[in-house]
Amino acid sequence: MQIKVDTIQFRDALNKILTVVDKKNTRPILTYTQIEASPEKLELTATDLEVSAKVVIDSLSDASGTFCVNAKNLFDILRELPEGEVLLEVNEDENNLKLNFGDIHYKLLIYNNEDFPHLVFSKVENEFLISSPKVMEIINKTAYAISNDETRLYLNGIFLQEIDSKLRAVATDGHRLSLIDSEITEPNIDTLVNGVIVPRKGVTELKKISEAFPDNDLKISMDDSFMYVSAEDRYYLSIRLIAREYPKYQAVIPNKTSFKMTADRDLFLDAVKRIKIMSNEKSNGVRMFIGNKELTLSANHPSLGDARETISVNYDGDDMEIGFNAKYLMDSLAIFEEGDIEFEINNELTPIILKSDKVPNYLGIIMPLKL
Repeated sequence: MQIKVDTIQFRDALNKILTVVDKKNTRPILTYTQIEASPEKLELTATDLEVSAKVVIDSLSDASGTFCVNAKNLFDILRELPEGEVLLEVNEDENNLKLNFGDIHYKLLIYNNEDFPHLVFSKVENEFLISSPKVMEIINKTAYAISNDETRLYLNGIFLQEIDSKLRAVATDGHRLSLIDSEITEPNIDTLVNGVIVPRKGVTELKKISEAFPDNDLKISMDDSFMYVSAEDRYYLSIRLIAREYPKYQAVIPNKTSFKMTADRDLFLDAVKRIKIMSNEKSNGVRMFIGNKELTLSANHPSLGDARETISVNYDGDDMEIGFNAKYLMDSLAIFEEGDIEFEINNELTPIILKSDKVPNYLGIIMPLKL
């Protein structure tokens, strides 16, 4: 079998699925990509059994066939080839793949595709469309709060649920929470009534497919175990959902707040960055004293010294001092664009809500830190 394919297309397709390849090498076949050739296209597939990806590109082949080849090795070769057309020759009797590009020749070992897992990339049930920019917004505004604690698997992803015909995305690590509501074209998705948890690696691949098709809609469908995503019938994902119950995140969100503070986002964020330098490396703790029309940030490092900075804010409530993890505060502030941010506060011990008129469908929450 002989296949002609553009090197740039081939390399870019392989690059899209390379992050899915099993790095832990639990099964050798999972370090390979399956390549399926037909007369006018190539399908490249990779999986680690948790997340799977398939990319379809144009090619010319004199026959149909399927084989597996080491994904990273093939990508390293394609990365070094010039632009142009590469000729692939598959000799199944010799179990090898020949790559020919002018005077450049490679011979790679190939493996039988019978050992490669059988993968499914679509389901017609629970299908809806969502634009790539909307998926990007959801991920950019929530992913920072995904937990890294492997002992609490249910927090290691983004929780998606349909609320009032809108798609709600939530992420929390127990110290902060991010929530955003988005419009969807086909509400009443059965699987989203109770919600699903998309794992961190799946979120990363979702972001990648959105970036690859920035002006398109993504087609998403689900069953009880997997989320299926496709773009333009060219790029497919299958993501195993986290089979756990998500915590009752609504309980963390205060029903009402007593005080409201408004501050300039850039002014506040820059001040936090400066004061964080003198915070303790483990807790990143900073103190925030709020008084009439001003806020003072301070930090004390036992072996380095201390720092203090005062900025103007709009606040007429009771004086109070609240401790925060500076990194969490910076992550939350970075979500917003320039302009004013509203902080809804009750007291020194309860969660603080962050909002902005520029992003009315989003709210962030930070738990205070005892210092």
